[in-house]
Amino acid sequence: MIKIAIVGGTGYTGVELLRILALHPEVIIHTVTSRADVGKRVDDMYPNLRGFVDAEFTEPSVESLAECDIVFFATPNGTAMRMAQALLERGLKIIDLAADFRLTDPAVWEHWYGEPHVCPDLLHEAVYGLPEVNRERIRNARLLANPGCYPTAVQLGLLPLVEQRLVHLDTLIADAKSGVSGAGRKAEIPMLMSETGESFKAYGVKGHRHLPEIRQGLEQACGEPIGLTFVPHLVPMIRGIHATLYAQLVTSAALDLQNLYETRYRDEPFVDVLPAGSHPDTRNVRGSNRCQIAVHRPQGGDTVVILSVIDNLVKGAAGQAVQNMNLLFGLEETTGLRAIGVYP
Repeated sequence: MIKIAIVGGTGYTGVELLRILALHPEVIIHTVTSRADVGKRVDDMYPNLRGFVDAEFTEPSVESLAECDIVFFATPNGTAMRMAQALLERGLKIIDLAADFRLTDPAVWEHWYGEPHVCPDLLHEAVYGLPEVNRERIRNARLLANPGCYPTAVQLGLLPLVEQRLVHLDTLIADAKSGVSGAGRKAEIPMLMSETGESFKAYGVKGHRHLPEIRQGLEQACGEPIGLTFVPHLVPMIRGIHATLYAQLVTSAALDLQNLYETRYRDEPFVDVLPAGSHPDTRNVRGSNRCQIAVHRPQGGDTVVILSVIDNLVKGAAGQAVQNMNLLFGLEETTGLRAIGVYP
C-alpha cells in the first residue's frame, strides 16, 4: 500500500483529493496537514468523509511527512518549493497541485507569481504532469508539477492541431469559463454568491498566470513560438471549465479534423472526443476525471472551433494528480478514477 500525505487538506482541492483517495484500493491516507486546524478531525470539517477518512489535521513538517511514500501539495503557490528539496532528499515523491514547478524559467515564474523561486535548480527536473503528453516521463519522475485547470482544458483541446502544425500558431485564441471553486476556498467578497450569482464576467484580460503555462506546453508540443490570446471568465456555477478555442487553418483543403482528434486520443482513458457536431456540457463531466472535446469547422471555413470541458477540481486538479500518482507507482492509470460524471 502507498502511504500518502496531503499538505493543505482544508481547501477544495485537498478535500477532492481525500474524496478520491479514500476509495483508492492501493493507498493509505497517512497524514493530512493544516496549520490552522491541528487536532481537528478531518470529517468534522468535511462530514461527507465520515466513515471514509479517519484522520486528524496535523502540523506540516518534513519529519512527519517523511513517513510517507508520496506528498501531495494542495497549497497556495510558493509553499511546495520551500519543502521540496528536503523531502526529495528523504526519498519521497512529490506532486505539487500549485504552480511552483510548472514553469521551466525561474525569471518567468518570478514575473507571474511575484517572488523569486527558492529552488530554481528543481524546475528542469520537475516533470509536467499532463499524462496525454508526458506519460513515460511521469512514470520515472520524483517531482511532478500537476497542470493548472485552464491549461489542462486548453492544451488538450489544441494539442492535435498544434502538434501537426495545421493551424497558424501565432493567432490562437482561448476563451475559457470557470466555476467559482477555481478561486479556492477562502472568504473573499467577489466570490460571495450575492456577487457571482446572476452575473458573468471576464477577468485577467491583461494577463493571467496560466497564460505562460499554456504557451510553454504548446510550444514544447510543436517546437515553435506560440501566439495565444487567453481570456478567462467567471460564471455562476460551482464546478466546471468550458474552453472555446479558435484557430485558423494553414490550408483551406479538406481535412478530417474529427478523425485527427479521434486518432490522437484513441488510447487516452480520460479524453472523450464526442461525435461530430456535438456540444459538450460541463455537467456531463462533473465529478469525473474526463475531458470531453468536440471539433467544429463552422460553415466549412478556415476557422476551427474546439470545445473542451473538464471538472476543474478533478481532471483540472485532484483527479489528474491521482492519475499521475498511479503512473508513478506502476498502477493501472485509471485506478480509483472510474467515477462517472454526476448528472444532472
